[in-house]
Amino acid sequence: MIKDNIKRANTYYNLSDNLKKGFEWIKNNDLKNLPDGRYEISKDIYANLQSYTTKDDAPYEAHRDYIDIQYMVSGEELSGVTDYSNCKTSEEYNKEKDIEFLSINTKEEFYKIKEGEFFVFFPHDAHKPALKSIENRNVKKVIVKVHV
Repeated sequence: MIKDNIKRANTYYNLSDNLKKGFEWIKNNDLKNLPDGRYEISKDIYANLQSYTTKDDAPYEAHRDYIDIQYMVSGEELSGVTDYSNCKTSEEYNKEKDIEFLSINTKEEFYKIKEGEFFVFFPHDAHKPALKSIENRNVKKVIVKVHV
C-alpha cells in the first residue's frame, strides 16, 4: 500500500508506465466537475468516478488483475488495510469483476484519506474502503484501475 498526496504522485511514476498514466489522468482532469461514471483511459486502465455517503462498515476486498489508485476528490474516509495473507475468503473470487470479499484474522489498521490524497492498493493489499472517519459524510472519489 502507498498513501500520499497527489502533489507527490510523480515519485511513483517509475513503478510502472500504467501507474504513471493513471496518476496523470487524475491530475489532468477536473474531477470535481466531471460526472460520476466509468472513463476509459487506455487498453489497460480505466477509472470509476463515484459520489457516495461513507459507511459504518464494509467487507474487506482484494483484486488479482488490477491495482487500485483510490484518489479522494472531496471529503474524507477511512480504509482498513491488511496483507492478503491475514484474510480468509468470505465470498469467492469473481473473475469478471476482479474482486474477492474477505474477513480478516488479525487486528485491523485504519488509514484516513482526505481531499487531494490517494492510496495505491496492490493485489496483496486487502482493503476495506468507504468507511466513515467520525460521522457519515458525502464524498467523491475516483478509483483508477491499472491492469497488473
